[in-house]
Amino acid sequence: MMPFYGDPELLREAVRSVLAQTSPDWHLTVLDDCFPDLAPGEWVLGITDPRVTYVRNSENLGVTGNFQRSVDLSRADHVVIMGCDDLMLPNYVEELEKAIARFPEGSYYHPGVDVIDARGRSVMPLADRLKAVLRPKVADIAELRGEPLAVGLLRGDWAYFPSICWRRTELIHRGFRPEFEVALDLALQLEILMDGGSLVLFSATTFRYRRHSASVSSWTAANGARFEEEAALFAEATEAANRLGWRRAARAARVHVTSRLNALTNLVGAVSQRDGAGVRALLGHAFR
Repeated sequence: MMPFYGDPELLREAVRSVLAQTSPDWHLTVLDDCFPDLAPGEWVLGITDPRVTYVRNSENLGVTGNFQRSVDLSRADHVVIMGCDDLMLPNYVEELEKAIARFPEGSYYHPGVDVIDARGRSVMPLADRLKAVLRPKVADIAELRGEPLAVGLLRGDWAYFPSICWRRTELIHRGFRPEFEVALDLALQLEILMDGGSLVLFSATTFRYRRHSASVSSWTAANGARFEEEAALFAEATEAANRLGWRRAARAARVHVTSRLNALTNLVGAVSQRDGAGVRALLGHAFR
């Protein structure tokens, strides 16, 4: 599933990366959230591969709404909600099939990820260097679960949401909560883990995640909105972890140190733009 609202050229690159898969066992649905320009949709409709479907929403649903519609329209046992500006490497589906065959009961699957900039060049900014440090170390592939994994995610969400393949039943039973636009993936992961689910993490790099200033996560970080979401999520996670007796996880949720540090790194931008509300929000999150 590929929710779309953005750069038409990046959409074309993303779709071509799916068409280039070495495994034929996939189906792509591009879900257009009423993008004003009809040309990108016409381009997708012009693709003759029967594995490609184009759907245009009758009204704009927003980020979380379009993600949820992606879940509602999905039909396969395993679902990827891919960014319309990201890229699959040709071995993405093939390596994923191997991971599913080896750990068929996994709740969700995460591959190795290459981070790229707006021009498609490999980059490693501070946020992604930190993610690399926080990501659990596996030599090849491993199934992870329980409090240790939850603690790591609460200390810093090292996962790349668009690269993840989810067991469809996990998505159908839970869905995406409308109050979360940026932290929706972390909320879903924590729900799964606290209910006894598992992550299958493998080291093969099969996905290219695009990091650029136009992304939702970038602009919501700059104005402090994402941290309001994160504060609410961490408060919930603290209570949920306490109910399970996960004391380390509760402490990691309460402290959320990397989220606080991230807020501080965005202060310079908010100050330079004379965004008083943004400065207050960032400081409030950092020192709450």
